[in-house]
Amino acid sequence: MEKRMLRNIEGNQPIVEMLKEFAGKKNATPAQISLAWMLHKYPNVVPIPGSKNKERIIENLDSWNVELTDEEFTALEESLNRMKVYGHRGLGGF
Repeated sequence: MEKRMLRNIEGNQPIVEMLKEFAGKKNATPAQISLAWMLHKYPNVVPIPGSKNKERIIENLDSWNVELTDEEFTALEESLNRMKVYGHRGLGGF
């Protein structure tokens, strides 16, 4: 793996840890919390996470059952807003 990618993974670790902690409180996975956050924040958007792994597909679909209260959403949003995101999103150059 190239050094920049490793730095990004390391730099984003606090986000992963925060999602793990939040997921533990909701009896969910970090991926489910991420999808539940997106569903709460953007009610007119349908996330389409991809995977070749059957278990991950089922896990992602189960995020529909993870409900965030307005207070939980606000706490998650505030935590995310305080954290720096390393690297870029999407496909560069497209």
